[in-house]
Amino acid sequence: MHPPTLLLVSHEPVARSLVEQALHDTPTIILSAETTDQALQLLREQPSIGLILCDERDGSIACHPILSVTHQLQVPIPVIVMGTCTSVKTAIEAMREGAADYLPQPVTREDLRASLLRVWQRANDVVPGPTLPAAEFDEIVSRSPQMGLIKRLAAEVARTHATVLITGESGTGKELLARAIHRASPRVCGPLVTLNCAGIPEHLMESELFGYQRGAFTDAKQSKPGRFQLAQGGTLFLDEIGELSMTAQAKLLRVLEDHTIEPLGDVRGIKVDLRVIAATNEDLPAQIKAGKFRLDLYYRLNVYQLRIPPLRERREDIEPILVAFLEKARVERGCRIRGITPSALTILQEHDWPGNVRELQNVMEWLTITCKESEIKPEHLPQEVRGTKAATSSAAQSIPSLLSFGMSVAEVEKAMLEEALKKTGGNISEASRLLKITRNTLRYRMAKHNLP
Repeated sequence: MHPPTLLLVSHEPVARSLVEQALHDTPTIILSAETTDQALQLLREQPSIGLILCDERDGSIACHPILSVTHQLQVPIPVIVMGTCTSVKTAIEAMREGAADYLPQPVTREDLRASLLRVWQRANDVVPGPTLPAAEFDEIVSRSPQMGLIKRLAAEVARTHATVLITGESGTGKELLARAIHRASPRVCGPLVTLNCAGIPEHLMESELFGYQRGAFTDAKQSKPGRFQLAQGGTLFLDEIGELSMTAQAKLLRVLEDHTIEPLGDVRGIKVDLRVIAATNEDLPAQIKAGKFRLDLYYRLNVYQLRIPPLRERREDIEPILVAFLEKARVERGCRIRGITPSALTILQEHDWPGNVRELQNVMEWLTITCKESEIKPEHLPQEVRGTKAATSSAAQSIPSLLSFGMSVAEVEKAMLEEALKKTGGNISEASRLLKITRNTLRYRMAKHNLP
């Protein structure tokens, strides 16, 4: 396979040096153009170009013609824009014109590297370079190429100080990945502090994040450091970031911008030095459209995004996870189970696992208690796992029966939604697959019919 080719469009002499430093350990070929016209000429002559970095900083480069041309190609070429300011409006305009990413000034080597690798992954599902996951990622058991790529990218970003956003359905292992990134980072000697944003009442969130001084309020008998102070020199992991209130989001954004916190009752700002890793199972762009999440905070958090695929998209990981769990159970509790029959494994691999790895581990925990033999057989598996196909088939067959004479299209649609949600126990992912629509479409139609 030929090395990836990057086209740098910049009039700044230091720009090439910055790119070379960011990609020093990759076999990337870097082509340079000092004007917009030169860049367009190279695009016509060099079909191997796979990514463009367009530097608008000194005003002599115009990215608009480049963006226009690249999106008319049979295979569009992603363009990263290095802009002149930190304005969210400017970034949004660039993204609307088709930019794959926008880097405001000042651009650091770490930010540039993170952006280049993220866009390359998004465009090609590959990253340039031979990076292998560090040993710290061995705890994440996998066999699938998808998770192999995720671990490689996580190993890359772990070496930087960039903010990381981990997305994925509930139970996929977002916290496990965050811990591995911390252990593989230069901040490993510092603390890893975790905060579940969904588990803290809104009126306590500010004091949990930023702390308070003695006497700040009636019950403040003594000062208490917040999670930002506790994570000084290390990593702060904000789980379920999509659950933060708009007020807390505004205060978090300010800290991410200037790295200064103000504990309740303290008029002095306190500088903090830490890395932030955030995680969510929510669709944040959809939350932004609904007015529930700040766009500017999303851009601050989404410096480097890692999406963990659900277990149903990487069924080859089921067996190694199962084996690893049984081995751990044997060592810790003397578990009698030594293996699983092929037929039982097939059933597990055909189950959709709406609860993902967490659900699989719960099933295995249940089996170590209930299975009295040395090998797991189909009859040992819980009914909800064995009966997945039958239940899905039954639900699919029942939906056409809703098309009763005299019902309007809206009534039929609502009835179908209700039936699918009932059959899947309210699981959005399962219901959307049953109805063969996306999760966002299902949520939209549920809101239209005022369904909970």
